[in-house]
Amino acid sequence: MNKSIPIVPDGTVLSNDLLGRIVTILEDARQRVVRSVNSQMVLAYWLIGREIVQALQGGDERASYGKGLLEGLANELTRRFGRGFSATNLKNCRLFYQAYQNHQPEIRQMASDELNQNVFWAGLSWSHYIFLTRIKNTDERRFYEIEAAQNDWSLPELRRQFDSSLYERLALSRDKEGVLALSQQGQLIEKPTDVIRSPYVLEFLGLDERSCYSESELEAAIISKIEHFLLELGKGFLFEARQKRFTFAEEHFFVDLVFYNRLLRCYVLIDLKLGKLTHQNLGQMQMYVNYFDRFVKREDENSTIGIILCHQKNDALVEITLPKDANIHAAEYQLYLPSKEELKLRLAEWVAQSEGNA
Repeated sequence: MNKSIPIVPDGTVLSNDLLGRIVTILEDARQRVVRSVNSQMVLAYWLIGREIVQALQGGDERASYGKGLLEGLANELTRRFGRGFSATNLKNCRLFYQAYQNHQPEIRQMASDELNQNVFWAGLSWSHYIFLTRIKNTDERRFYEIEAAQNDWSLPELRRQFDSSLYERLALSRDKEGVLALSQQGQLIEKPTDVIRSPYVLEFLGLDERSCYSESELEAAIISKIEHFLLELGKGFLFEARQKRFTFAEEHFFVDLVFYNRLLRCYVLIDLKLGKLTHQNLGQMQMYVNYFDRFVKREDENSTIGIILCHQKNDALVEITLPKDANIHAAEYQLYLPSKEELKLRLAEWVAQSEGNA
């Protein structure tokens, strides 16, 4: 008899389907318990932070007093409850409360002095919130909080997205209302331009910025790190093909990378270019998009999007070469993490310019 089939002591063979359903129920329940515990501990740390802040405001404001209070609390709480209540963690509780006491509208002091139990995301751990607390810009912090929770980012992934300046890159490709929406709702995918980032950061490929490589090597590196590349592309992307061939007028053509976005319900074609964007690149992508729209997509699907990933784009060239309603976009890529200071400066200049034109 097949040893993989469970057997109870009296010899009855258990149904794998039955066992699988019950295992799924238990695993789901465990996940809910973990999420609930995380949420309750985050709430507890917020309340602890509030008590510490109020105690410091009501007493001596000197740094020595604050340090002594935290050390005294840490010693007593550790004696009673064990690990997790060091002076450093209590300081994190204070900073956490200070960061979240005003800008998050869901946090309200109730008449019974109890706090709404659903003010923090259940999927985010205390470690996530310690990291988020250190983001000074409240709009930027709120954006990463929403994205981390909705996309189930691990702490390393949250750090990577922050280090790659995701907020600034998305903001630079949106209008003023779109920037505001980032901090209120996270990244929404409702129209083709919502999938564009400026630039795309491919540092996870491990390619040296100064090394010589071909477009096929760049493509191979992306395929070998396809999971990371999908995260960099954003929400809703499914990988379909590499070097997708189609034949037209007895000629063979190849699209570097073909994706499908389930949120936009359309194909997304990506062409990789090592150097400066040319009008030939745009014309080639226009032909690819036209072919997919006419011969590949179904009637109930939306128009195909074309993205040319290049090392140096030219917005003026794109504007003069393509019609205004073209679903084709040029975007730059970088093989190293961009400077957050540089991107913040570019974003500030963009905001100032948009306000001046309003």
